[in-house]
Order: sequence, then C-alpha cells, then structure tokens
Amino acid sequence: MTEDTWGSVQNDLLKTVGQNNYLTWIEPLKFADCRGGVVRFEAPSSFVGNWVARNYREDILHHLVSAGVEVKRIEFDVAKLAQAARQVRPKGTERTMTPSPGDVAMDKPVPSASLQSAPLDPRLTFSNFVVGKPNELAHASARRVAEGGPVSFNPLFLYGGVGLGKTHLMHAIAWEAQARNPGLKVLYLSAEQFMYRFVRALRDRNTMEFKELFRSVDLLMVDDVQFIAGKDSTQDEFFHTFNALVDQNKQIIISADRAPGEIDGLEDRIKSRLSCGLVVDIHPTDYELRLGVLQQRLQDQIAAGETIAVEDGVLECLAQRISTNVRVLEGALNRLIAFSDLVGRRITLDLAHEALSDLIRAHDKKVTVDEIMQAVAKYYNLRMTDLLGPRRTRTIARPRQLAMYLAKTLTTRSLPEIGRRFGGRDHTTVIHAVKRIEALCDSDPQISEDVRSLLRTLEN
Repeated sequence: MTEDTWGSVQNDLLKTVGQNNYLTWIEPLKFADCRGGVVRFEAPSSFVGNWVARNYREDILHHLVSAGVEVKRIEFDVAKLAQAARQVRPKGTERTMTPSPGDVAMDKPVPSASLQSAPLDPRLTFSNFVVGKPNELAHASARRVAEGGPVSFNPLFLYGGVGLGKTHLMHAIAWEAQARNPGLKVLYLSAEQFMYRFVRALRDRNTMEFKELFRSVDLLMVDDVQFIAGKDSTQDEFFHTFNALVDQNKQIIISADRAPGEIDGLEDRIKSRLSCGLVVDIHPTDYELRLGVLQQRLQDQIAAGETIAVEDGVLECLAQRISTNVRVLEGALNRLIAFSDLVGRRITLDLAHEALSDLIRAHDKKVTVDEIMQAVAKYYNLRMTDLLGPRRTRTIARPRQLAMYLAKTLTTRSLPEIGRRFGGRDHTTVIHAVKRIEALCDSDPQISEDVRSLLRTLEN
C-alpha cells in the first residue's frame, strides 16, 4: 500500500462519511506502513485514534480491500504524530467554517470547521473600532491578546452594557490573531452556543468528543457568559474546560453584561476564576466617542462609493441627543441616510429631526431649568442670583443668555415660562437670547465650545 492508495481511499471515505466527519476524523490520519496484512495509521491524539477505531474502522477496512490492499487488521499509532504535533501543526487542521457575507471578499482567515466556531463579522475589526476614554483600556488589552505575545493576564474579562463594543472587540481579536498566526486554533461562540453543544453532546453520549474539541483550542472566546448562570451541568463543564485551557497556557476571553461578582446564579468558583485575570469595564459612551463613531461610519459609507451630503451640525446633534449605545446610534445614522435617499433631500438638521423624531424623543434626557441654571452658574463661577437678577454686564448677561438658550433647547418649557424662571423676564428677551447664542455659535469658537461643554455636562 502507498500514500497514493490511501489518498484514493480517503476520497471514497469522503463520499461515505460526509464532509464534516471526514474533516474531523479521517483527514487527520496519516498513513504509516503496511506489513503482514496490518495497516497502521498515525492519529493526532489517542482520542481521535480511539474514536476512529470504534466508529470508522470497518468503513476504512472495506475501502482498503476494495482498493486492492491485502489487509486483515487496522491499527492506530498516536505516539509519533502526537510528538510531532507539539512542534508542527498536523496536516488537515486548517478547516473552514461557513463564511458570513463578505468573508471571501475581505480575504480573512477563518476558524476551524471541526471546532465549529461561530461566524465572524468581517466589519468588526480593530481598524473599524473607534477608541475613546470609555473603551481605551478594553481596546488596549484586546490588542495585546490579539498580538499573540506574552500576556500577564488570563482570562481577559470584558463587561458592559448593550452596544458598547464587547462583541466587536472579540471578533477583532479573532481576526487579528488568525491574521498573525493562520495556524492558530480559535474558537469563538456565545455562552448559549456552548450550553447547546454541551447538552447535545450529553444527549448523543459524545461528551468525550466535546471535551477533546473544546480543550484543544489555542484561543477560546465565550460571549455573554451570564447566560450559563443557573445551568449547573453547563457551569460544571465550563469550569473544567476553563481550568484545562489555563493549565495549558491557552488564552481565554470572556464577555458579559456585568462584572463576574455581580452575575446572579453563577457559581462562586467560576466567579473566582473569571476574576483572577484582567477584568475590564467598558463604560457608557461619551459625546466625543459617539461623534467619532458617527464620523467613522459616515466615512465608511463614502469609501464604499456612497454619495452622501451631510450639513454641519447633524452628526453633533445625533451624538448629543442619542446617548444610550453605539448600536442605536449607528442605526439612527443608517436610517437617516436611507430616508434622505428615499425622499431625495440633503441631510440637514430639519431632516434629521423629521426622520428620527421618535428616537430623539425617546433618548432626550429630562433636564430642568433649575439644573441648567445651576450648571451655567458653576461653569462661569457665578451665583444663581446673578442669573436671576437685573445686572446686564457682559460677564453676567452672556451666561444668562446661554442658560436661556439651553433651556429652550433641552426642555419643553414655553418661552414665557422660561422668561418667568429667569427673574420674571418677558418672552421676547428669551427669543433674543436664543438667536444671539445661535449666531455666536457660528462666529465665536469660545461660545461654541462653552455650549458643547455644558451640553455634555447636562446629558451625563
């Protein structure tokens, strides 16, 4: 028997056992020798050798005989190949999973099919991740892990609210790690998928296969780990998988919506394990980060060939008024661009309010006139009585006008009501103040900066 004969038999087995089973169990086998009617193969591990012996020995034997090989028995030797595997990655471990849309066009490496990694979004890379103070540490630690050098923390635990970038960073780590080391075994999946696969393995009595696959990875990433809380059997298997990988110095990245100690229903031993690495809180977005995200996404659209004209101030308005999370913010921008295209109108502030009125209303913070006056007085180092009193010196009159402008912009109070709150002034005084500040925002950089700073203070 020769290598060519085994190659022909492998092709026949592919048709018999199916592609997934072939890639997982047959392709990793290496023909060793054939003597005295005994054909020997090398397997990458004892687990694989035992599994193939139990489940595919007869199929292999049948196809060998059909190919004219004089064989009576098949044996599997794991020692030689297992030794070599420590230095050279065995042939056949570079599988492909079902790519998500755009994977081929992006020319990205993809995870191993035998590991059945969840699809990675080609848009979620480090180059598309906007860094600001709220996510600076999370981004830096993710880059450190992705670079593949020595890391002093394991696991990396990322937590924060919805739409703050946890999943983006995990996808980015996977893409970067595989680009730097195409032979790396990366497994990314949600905690729910981990639980589903474990339950299926229990049902099919294939827990050994489950253990072998999950403990053979180089980089394990589990998203939304809070979903295994209260699931005792899944938590037990997760704990043992976690320990096995850490003992082998394999890197683990975990994400959740809360810190480990705050996840109800999670076993104390798992909380302790998750807390022993680097725990990073991704804070809610600030104005600068939201504006940066909008500018980046707009540039991405333009770079993709879209013709988009956006009036000055629109992105700033969205960044100020929609502050919950990046996902909602990006959705608002996409919706605004689509609305503009459908009605054939340039994107202006008026169009933004028309297209996104429900979103803006839903995210408007209820700020009171008193809060605005207090913030302005503190910002300009004035007393509240100065804003309410009759003095008209510029150092007092300008902050008073700015406070009226903010009251008109951020509250639903009528002009007469605002005037009454500012020492019983007439509504025409409020109108004049609003128009004056609007004009100064266009001509005076200092006033424009003061308005932005006060808006940030009042929205947070």
